[in-house]
Amino acid sequence: MFYYIKGDLVHTENNLAVIDVGGVAYKLTVSANTIGNLAASQKDKVKLYTYMAVREDAVELFGFYSLEELSLFKLLITVSGVGPKAAMSVLSSFTVEKFAIAVGNEDVKALSKANGVGAKTAARIVLELKDKVAKEISVSKGVADTPISSGTLSDAQNALMVLGYSKSEATNALKGISPALSLEDMIKEALKKLMK
Repeated sequence: MFYYIKGDLVHTENNLAVIDVGGVAYKLTVSANTIGNLAASQKDKVKLYTYMAVREDAVELFGFYSLEELSLFKLLITVSGVGPKAAMSVLSSFTVEKFAIAVGNEDVKALSKANGVGAKTAARIVLELKDKVAKEISVSKGVADTPISSGTLSDAQNALMVLGYSKSEATNALKGISPALSLEDMIKEALKKLMK
């Protein structure tokens, strides 16, 4: 219903931002990352992208500093057992890029540290979102420990781990290898790097 809300930022709390638009104040539930971005911008006029959750007993607006964060929120709430509150908790614990890295590396332990997300829910997030995150969220090349996101790269990483290499060794060996190569060629190239 609302794509974004733009107006005067009149109040912020832990996970809350209030924006005055022409005399009407909208209360939005936001992540800690969005609160941080609002504080860093130091602007009176702000724009937050929105998602409206309608339940039997409530209507709630969720606000996001970027479209990437909104997209990730929408992906998270598609996971069985993850509602808007748990999704916001994940977004408060991770930037979009760090979430993509955690999911790409199947780091259930890190994901389960988000408030209200247990190990089973974190495992479900990884299982249901790994391929979707790889397609929808692009992680910049400059980020350290860029996740192995392509299906073939992931298979190559798993093959190297079966051969006895650690996950970090496999990830480092696959960095810079073209994802257009066949699985066999990727493994050969990575093994050449590992043998040096």
